[in-house]
Amino acid sequence: MTKNVRVRFAPSPTGPLHIGGVRTALFNYLFAKKHQGTFVLRIEDTDQNRYVEGAEKYIINALNWCGMPFDEGPGKNETFGPYRQSERKHLYKQYADELIVSGNAYYAFDTAETLDFHRKDHEAKGKTFIYNWHNRLKLSNSLSLSAEEVKAKLDAGEDYVIRFKSPQDETLHLTDIIRGDIKIDTNILDDKVLFKSDGMPTYHLANIVDDHLMEITHVIRGEEWLPSLALHYQLYKALGWDAPEFAHLPLILKPTGKGKLSKRDGDKLGFPVFPLQWTDPKNGDISRGYKEDGYFPEAMVNFLAFLGWNPGTEQEIFGLEQLIDAFDLSRVNKSGARFDPDKTKWFNHHYMQEQSNDDLAELFKNNRSELSDIDVNYIAMVIGLIKERATFVSDFWDLSHFFFQAPKTYDEKASKKAFKEGTKELMLELVSIINTIEGFSAENLQTKIKGWITDNAIGFGKVMMPLRLALVGALQGPDVFDIMFMIGEKESIKRIEAAMATL
Repeated sequence: MTKNVRVRFAPSPTGPLHIGGVRTALFNYLFAKKHQGTFVLRIEDTDQNRYVEGAEKYIINALNWCGMPFDEGPGKNETFGPYRQSERKHLYKQYADELIVSGNAYYAFDTAETLDFHRKDHEAKGKTFIYNWHNRLKLSNSLSLSAEEVKAKLDAGEDYVIRFKSPQDETLHLTDIIRGDIKIDTNILDDKVLFKSDGMPTYHLANIVDDHLMEITHVIRGEEWLPSLALHYQLYKALGWDAPEFAHLPLILKPTGKGKLSKRDGDKLGFPVFPLQWTDPKNGDISRGYKEDGYFPEAMVNFLAFLGWNPGTEQEIFGLEQLIDAFDLSRVNKSGARFDPDKTKWFNHHYMQEQSNDDLAELFKNNRSELSDIDVNYIAMVIGLIKERATFVSDFWDLSHFFFQAPKTYDEKASKKAFKEGTKELMLELVSIINTIEGFSAENLQTKIKGWITDNAIGFGKVMMPLRLALVGALQGPDVFDIMFMIGEKESIKRIEAAMATL
């Protein structure tokens, strides 16, 4: 690839960033880094009615948390700035005017009521209203009106939009990196609005102008923009510009595989669909985020990469640098990618094991008030014993509470199974054995206690089950001798005696 690769992620600040948007950002980021290119963030806020306070900051924070900060964008390396479309609106009108002069666009003065009448009239006849070559001369625009009438309307300040003039009886031959060659009959295309009556461009015009002025070489975006590809190609041609290369990513599907993944699916099945927690500034509603739910950013990036892309090998675990090396748009699928909540947990479990016990101890301690006075080094040692069974930091307490607090109750079913006739005598003898052990370590405990059990031909379950129940309160947890070593000799004996007194 000889040209300097420049890609852009261009979200609208209308709310939190859906993971579909994060996946689009990720694929742009990977492609840019693979080719030593530039990853640009542009905020497409032309729709001021849907603008949401705080959404832009959320988008930037989400990208940073995922480990893919933009190279160029609002407030950073503003070579082609500004990077908010609302601050660029002075740029767009001249290109809309150019299109009118060249005959590729026209003024349309139709009122909302007139267009609504035509839509309903078509619906009543079982048809769909499309504003294009077959009816534009019957409507109120600069193609059907005389030059004098058009000038009079403009001078009078009448509301108008500028529409693109779609060609008639032509076949467009388009190319998409992922989907290959595409043919489109121009007769089915409508004359899209490029410039609105409020003085703002529509997405279509602003998008093309900005991509050209920012020297974007590759447009990598979601499948939902595929229907706009014909118009965008035509706009580049009409303005006399070289079009970038296009790649339309597959949809992220619901866990059932049917339909596009939505927030409702996450709420229903208990998983987030946003990278970070979001509080709606209008009603205070809180939407869950992957970060707050305990996912590691590395896990999220890894599972998102596999939604629509595969490396062509059996490898599933990829760090960000590995993804950059392996990523290729030719290995992105056309068909939708099914979202699997269990697989996301599988990735998180893997990355949990790769975290240092010290880092996890800090996270765990900050999340539990019960640990405020506990030495963080002790917590790290506990985590080393239990993290293999954990998927999230929030799992740690259930897996380890007995390292920090003596059991107050005992599992009823386990108690009946573990404490039987003769158990109390065995436990008293066990306490005597523990008192004789020099060098209180897990290894010494194991050697001495197992030796005593074997020498006296006692069934292991008769000792080990009530011992575990006394220490933990249930028949769960890591190696019993590790637990005893961690809580210490006095606490171990105290818990055994408390269990005998209770059970």
